[in-house]
Amino acid sequence: MRKLVTGTLMALMMALPVHADKQTNQDDFYEQLDLLMRIFERVRSEYVDEVDDKEVIEAAIQGMLRSLDPHSTYLNPDVYQQVRVQMEGEYGGLGIEVQMENGVVKVVSPIDDTPADKAGIQGGDFITHIDGNAVMGKTLTEAVKTMRGPVGSPIVVTVVREGADAPFDVEIVREKIMVRSVRHRIEDQTIGYIRVTTFNMQTGEGVEDAIASIVDELGPSLDGVILDLRNNPGGLLDEAIRVSDAFLDRGEIVSTRGRRRQNNNRWYATTGDLLDGVPVVVLTNAYSASASEIVAGALQDHRRAVVVGDKTFGKGTVQSEIRLGRSGDRAIRLTTARYFTPSGRSIQERGVEPDIQVLFPRPKGQTGNPRREADLTGHIQNDQDSLDMTGEEDIALEAEVTDAQVLEDVESGKQPVDVQLRYAIKLLKDMSSLPKSQVAEVRQPAGQD
Repeated sequence: MRKLVTGTLMALMMALPVHADKQTNQDDFYEQLDLLMRIFERVRSEYVDEVDDKEVIEAAIQGMLRSLDPHSTYLNPDVYQQVRVQMEGEYGGLGIEVQMENGVVKVVSPIDDTPADKAGIQGGDFITHIDGNAVMGKTLTEAVKTMRGPVGSPIVVTVVREGADAPFDVEIVREKIMVRSVRHRIEDQTIGYIRVTTFNMQTGEGVEDAIASIVDELGPSLDGVILDLRNNPGGLLDEAIRVSDAFLDRGEIVSTRGRRRQNNNRWYATTGDLLDGVPVVVLTNAYSASASEIVAGALQDHRRAVVVGDKTFGKGTVQSEIRLGRSGDRAIRLTTARYFTPSGRSIQERGVEPDIQVLFPRPKGQTGNPRREADLTGHIQNDQDSLDMTGEEDIALEAEVTDAQVLEDVESGKQPVDVQLRYAIKLLKDMSSLPKSQVAEVRQPAGQD
């Protein structure tokens, strides 16, 4: 009996400090909340000008999230709606690319076969009024929001055009506009070129369609495909996985790891490489970020593609969108996980290093380097030790391509040359002359069966 009582007392004594610490932490938490509310009340009652309660609270929320890292943020209803349009890749609108100039909306160009194009809107037109309301004084975001609306609804824009005697009204009926994130063409007669500008809900299908079109057009004469991810800020994780899967036949594409078990996931390629082993070059630069880095890292690790260009941005974290409010018209975007390439690399801060570094000639007078994730205040640090990548064969050595071959076009004074694109074309042309067994051997995935 004495042993039992003694054991019970010892257990209680050991538990007391833990309970006390927990209670102290909880007290501190409520004290901080009380402090926040007291400061808020002082701002409401004593600030020199009357404040908008809603704006002050939103600013407090935004400040809390941004103190965590640069990518966690609050999306109020207006911003959330814009994000939805960007991610879904479609909206009810006119179909024009616009910018703000001298306080009014300037049409950069109408998108082919859209309501604006059919109504005769031209590049260079100025839109001064929307449904009779002046654009002057509005931001570009506000003007664009006004021009968008339900599919089938009419809108009247007042246009000022160079050469026209007076402003005139144009009535346009809104239609569903698709945000085109993928474009493709043929380069140098035998090279397919696919440009991906963002990863929205249309991107995966767009890349698959582009590959099918290139294969149909070139058939056996196809020497290679260039996947251009330069200046691509990223987007949806699912679409990055689908794009990677289009080029891979097997193996892991990406994994994510977070504090909660639900954020720990792995994604794998499905059987079937849509290009059936045709060589691929991925173009990247300092502004290729997030989803772009997932694709570049996956194809690089599997030796499925050669990455050419500049080191990528280095955003190796995943943000989850958490809807808030009864109507779900607002949300927070919260960093919930890090992602890792198939070899286990975390590219947070570090980016994806190109297999072949090819930089654009720096304009005269330009100094300094592009800002990357590592330069952002409050960024999440990479706590992973550097991986040993020695012993991996560099396909560039097999291709025997030199910078001089490309840069001579620049020095000759011809039209401005896309140095990285020209390099990629030459690389794929040289790779096409290699024996298939040699190319296949170079591309064998590291650490894969």
